Amino acid sequence: MKLPNMVMLGMLSALVSAATILPATEADAQSDPRMQLRTDFDTIVKGKKVAWVPITLGNPLGDSWTKAMKGNFDRFGIEFVTRDPNFDSSAQLQAVTSMINEKPDVLIVQNPNVALLANELKRAMDLGIYVLQVNMRSNQPSDAYVGVDYYDTGRLIAEDIGASCGGGKSSGKVAIVQGEPTAAGSVDQLRGAMDVFKKDPSIKIVSTQAANWDTNKAYEITATVLQQHPDLCATYGFWGVMQTGAAQAVKAAGLAGKVKVYASSEGNWNDCDLVEQGLFYKILSYRSNIQGEQISDAVVTLLQGGAKPGTKNLIYLSNNYWVASKKDRNYCFEKNATTP
Repeated sequence: MKLPNMVMLGMLSALVSAATILPATEADAQSDPRMQLRTDFDTIVKGKKVAWVPITLGNPLGDSWTKAMKGNFDRFGIEFVTRDPNFDSSAQLQAVTSMINEKPDVLIVQNPNVALLANELKRAMDLGIYVLQVNMRSNQPSDAYVGVDYYDTGRLIAEDIGASCGGGKSSGKVAIVQGEPTAAGSVDQLRGAMDVFKKDPSIKIVSTQAANWDTNKAYEITATVLQQHPDLCATYGFWGVMQTGAAQAVKAAGLAGKVKVYASSEGNWNDCDLVEQGLFYKILSYRSNIQGEQISDAVVTLLQGGAKPGTKNLIYLSNNYWVASKKDRNYCFEKNATTP
């Protein structure tokens, strides 16, 4: 069957186009700058080793960071190793020393206080290892910090307490439950809060004690304070998990809804539950699962940047979000955000 000339021309044109396009596409795949970016990225980061030593795992804070990091590093072909000191400072120092001796490309730490890991962090950078600190800074600066501006957290919560309890609206009595007293998360929150409270003569700080991040200790401290000051207006704890103990002490004393329980929080589901149940008055959430993404970004930035370890001090600050009711639930993450 003889095809019309127009059909023949169309088929010929298509064949010529295909013959022209296919080789060009293969060539473009080798020279396309967009594709080259990913090739260069893989060349730099794939096969690198990242070591992670938090204060502890097995809680919403450490686990949400770890899940986000692991997901990203697996995807990028980065080896990811962790050690869990389980709140033992000596074990953490030993773990950091051991990790440094293994010479990873990046070391990530959460400092239990401002001094413990300082010398080892400097040693790591001197050996050519990038060091990234999470949420609580050492006195030793490092290549990057990802986390909260705790001074600002203390300031924001203190201002809200002043608006709720100050100006003669109540007794003005406030109790503060610190974490570990030499940890940056305690030192900086306390400084930020006290700079606000000192300006308001209607606020009376009746207790400021350290519970060392322990829920039971926070309960004991708060129960004693309530016996001495049943007209307490507010208690402010430096970590939601710890401050759960204070909330339970307030409830046991029959003062739920009368004593305002504040906490800074990583935004875990239980803290939101307590807000909705009326046991927490407000929390200030920084969404640690989002921080986990920031940590991953900081790591690949350091690896791609090419700067000598110890010569940069990058900072990735977390946002703060008030959670005061069920409508703010999106500022907390759900339990599955910590489950690998």
